[in-house]
Amino acid sequence: MQTTSWVPIFPEQASSFAWQVDLLYFYLILISIAFTVPIVLAIFYFGLKYREKEKFVSGADIHGSMTLETIWSIIPFMVSMTIFLGGAIVFYNQYTPPKDAMEIYVVGKQWMWKIQHGTGQREINELHVPVGRNIKLTMTTEDVIHDFSIPAFRTKADVVPGRYSYLWFNATKPGKYHLFCQEYCGLNHSGMGGWVYVMEQRDFDNWLSGNASGQTPAEMGKDLFETKLGCASCHEGGQGQRGAHLENIYGTDVKLVGGGTVKADDDYIRNSILNPSSQVVEGYQPIMPTFKGQVTEEQLNALVAYVKSLSGVTGTTSTGSSTAAPAANTAAPAANANTAPKKAANAK
Repeated sequence: MQTTSWVPIFPEQASSFAWQVDLLYFYLILISIAFTVPIVLAIFYFGLKYREKEKFVSGADIHGSMTLETIWSIIPFMVSMTIFLGGAIVFYNQYTPPKDAMEIYVVGKQWMWKIQHGTGQREINELHVPVGRNIKLTMTTEDVIHDFSIPAFRTKADVVPGRYSYLWFNATKPGKYHLFCQEYCGLNHSGMGGWVYVMEQRDFDNWLSGNASGQTPAEMGKDLFETKLGCASCHEGGQGQRGAHLENIYGTDVKLVGGGTVKADDDYIRNSILNPSSQVVEGYQPIMPTFKGQVTEEQLNALVAYVKSLSGVTGTTSTGSSTAAPAANTAAPAANANTAPKKAANAK
């Protein structure tokens, strides 16, 4: 059952950090009023008091006041710092997903939201989640920039082509809440909306069991990896292996040709599939072909989920966290999906 907001013109507060966003917002309004009202009143007061009474009369000399200048420097500085610190705290809380969050994949497309749960269930323009549980959305888009926004949760994030965006929330009240795209994305932008259904855990479990799940993202990714795209021919063990082992790579630091390092996170795996020559792992040659234009965004999500599953990550970790087990100590260096080992010269 939904309850109304304590300010009628605002959506109700329905997430764990909604009150923080509102508190900061009303603090900004209060500061604006505190500065605006005295300034406007002073303008009228001085306008009346010092209006012209005689033509060409010189005004009295005005000398500086160190006390006044100090006050109007310190007070705005303190106000600005409280705004900065409040905004930084709210931003950190809003965009740092907890490690135990349940991961859900979102793909934006003109003009719909395609959503897939970790258990395989798919939705369009609807999102079912349990109340009181941390939910992390891993989002991308097939075409233009979109923006995934849930006003009642006081959260939103741009969804940008060619990369992943992340958003998390913990819904505190069962109910039905509006979902919007808040970035103009074409002629039917206003129709790109939907609903978030927050359910009690028992009701959510019943909803999951009552919907055909099909393949989970990791299972779909395994099928693509081993069969349809033929990745296993290079990246699984055996005499014909030309690519690196991918087990336990997620969350580790990978050394690149040229001396740089990169964290093996979702964006790194994605980039290794689409632009394999851009981040070549130290000790390997850039022989992997690009799959750009050959796989859809949903297939990319599945491949990323599968590679993560090889490190024991099942969609309950935050972005870039080093929760995966450390890479095995093998003779071959840690590598990604875009490389193959160099032939050893003068082997003895």
